[in-house]
Amino acid sequence: MQRNERFDNADRIIKIGFWVNAMLMVLKLSAGYWGHSGAVFADGIESACDFVAIFATMMALKLGRQPFDANHPYGHGRAESLAALLVSLVICATGGWILYESVVTIITGRFTTPGWIAVAAAAVTIATKEWLYRFSTRTGKKLESPALLAIAKDHRKDAITSIATLVGVIGAFFGLGIMDPLAAGLTSFFILHIGYQTFRETTHDLMDGTAPADFINALQELAESVEYVEHVHEMRARRSGQYMIVDLKLEMDPDMTVKQSHDVATQVKKLIFDRYPGVGDVMIHINPHDEEHEDLIRL
Repeated sequence: MQRNERFDNADRIIKIGFWVNAMLMVLKLSAGYWGHSGAVFADGIESACDFVAIFATMMALKLGRQPFDANHPYGHGRAESLAALLVSLVICATGGWILYESVVTIITGRFTTPGWIAVAAAAVTIATKEWLYRFSTRTGKKLESPALLAIAKDHRKDAITSIATLVGVIGAFFGLGIMDPLAAGLTSFFILHIGYQTFRETTHDLMDGTAPADFINALQELAESVEYVEHVHEMRARRSGQYMIVDLKLEMDPDMTVKQSHDVATQVKKLIFDRYPGVGDVMIHINPHDEEHEDLIRL
């Protein structure tokens, strides 16, 4: 998959989520108001907050698709991670707000009796958001896009919230007013957990956290399969948006010429690019095999 094709696919998924979220927001706000359901109306406000996150992600993808330049020699991929960080904060803030509102409602006893339109809005939201979650996750995993995966988790968060809203609204519809805020309060803990997971994964990328061990091991095995490569050591990889940036050190015969060593290193790099389309760059250092040498590093 070519670079522009990757970003075009991500843009398409984000835009679909953006406009579907807009329609759901209008539906929930209207249903909550006319159906006398505070939970459904609050769900609509939550969708409005998601607008900020999705819009930020769209801007991040627009920035992240720009190639490297003199001021950003490693590209602009980190813009996606920053957008994912914002999404995680929006998710956590939403969970905290829902928990606060449910506690206040239970304490004050301000229970309402919603209409059927509120029940229908919650049901439609569950089905639509779960579809968006699966749709976005499939493409997000394929592209290894942190921003797209964060938005997918936000869709799943909305589906979970709407399940609690539906349970609460049905209970309140049949006279159990406390069901509405109680279900919302319990669901807020699931939302906070999703937000924490997204925050942890995003900060891992922003702090140059290492790639999964199986990925590193597979790269080492692939590089050592190339003729004249005696050993690979100190292999590192970090994420930058949809791409991985790989550093590795090749040990080769010290009597090889610079041209020969360069050709082998180029062969290793091409092999990695062919096998892993999610790798954006491979930086290779060559060391003499079976000779004492000092690896200088100050990190």
